[in-house]
Amino acid sequence: MNANQIINMVVRMVMRRVLRSGMNAGMDAVGKRMNKGKAPAETGQPLDTAETTKRTKQAMRVTRRMGRF
Repeated sequence: MNANQIINMVVRMVMRRVLRSGMNAGMDAVGKRMNKGKAPAETGQPLDTAETTKRTKQAMRVTRRMGRF
């Protein structure tokens, strides 16, 4: 392997970690914003499984798209 390949490999590894931590922080922020820090049982709202499933699938699609780069 030449130096260029090694540098590219290291940069990719670092970028994956940075993107992963950024995505996790963003998802946590969205979750806190949606629940405003309270559990669904405390707010009196039932869990909407269809909506949760939809959001999960959408997040999986976004994650797959991010993995292509």
